[in-house]
Amino acid sequence: MTAKFYNRLALIAVYLTFIVIVLGAWVRLTDAGLGCPDWPGCYGHLTWPQDENALARAEQVRPERNVDVGSAVREMVHRYAAGILGLIVLALAVLAWRRRQQPGQPLLLPTGLLVLIIFQAALGAWTVTMLLKPAIVLAHLAGGMLTFSLLVWLYLKTRVRQPRPNLPQRRLRWPLSIALCVLIVQILLGGWVSTNYAALSCPDFPTCMGQWWPEADFGEGFTLWRGVGVDYEGGILDHDARVAIHLTHRIGALFVVAVFAWLLWQLFRTPGMGMPGAVLTVLLSVQISFGILNVVLGLPLWIAVAHNGMAALLLACMVWLLTLTGERPAPSG
Repeated sequence: MTAKFYNRLALIAVYLTFIVIVLGAWVRLTDAGLGCPDWPGCYGHLTWPQDENALARAEQVRPERNVDVGSAVREMVHRYAAGILGLIVLALAVLAWRRRQQPGQPLLLPTGLLVLIIFQAALGAWTVTMLLKPAIVLAHLAGGMLTFSLLVWLYLKTRVRQPRPNLPQRRLRWPLSIALCVLIVQILLGGWVSTNYAALSCPDFPTCMGQWWPEADFGEGFTLWRGVGVDYEGGILDHDARVAIHLTHRIGALFVVAVFAWLLWQLFRTPGMGMPGAVLTVLLSVQISFGILNVVLGLPLWIAVAHNGMAALLLACMVWLLTLTGERPAPSG
């Protein structure tokens, strides 16, 4: 088993995780999260109802919920992709232990990824059994983003590195770390907006319902844990609570722009970091544009899904930049 094969397998896992994240957003934004009201199967089977007899049996399994075959298909496609990803992460962990004597082979990272993917599966099950409880859905989203980031890191750690010149890049570690923390908080806020169906609570931009500061209930909006047994599909919060969530995400976006403007200034003034800085600029600009378009165009599905995917790409870019600035420079002379 060569290091090159292991690196390529990690890259396949990166691509597949991104697909799973996008599929998860597609499922959530099309209200298909309870398309299969049981787990891991769908109405007691490993696939969605595919004929009239299967549909009749499904209606008997959960008579209180109408069977939506389209939602069931979307939910099961997401589960199949996540299941394949789990097998690849398992292979990465097993191969890491088999290769543990090889120089440069990470062991703790792929092992931790396996633990994380198992916990992600549990969160996926709880998402269904707890009827889309926002805190559980948010944790599932955060776990997906963390899995993606760690797989990107694993890929970068196991690739063949070319010697790098002596560049004053290590001083960028702190700006990058601060910007990454701000980005993570903003992604969590975006997830809270989505899980509470608050994306269109402010239907105009840059104001909210024609006001700069409308009525908002932050206490109710940020109550993280509520009663068990409540069906959260479609959201249960009143308008003022959803406005509070939406406003907080917008305020967070302002912090992101300010911190990343500072980071980009640091990148562009550092020799050798112009190209990475340009990549980050493009990703950030597209993400901000998607966020604004979601509001002014009334949350088009493809833009809303792309907004989730772009958040993952921004995380990947930050991991890449941290890896670049953490590499030891090539010896001089």
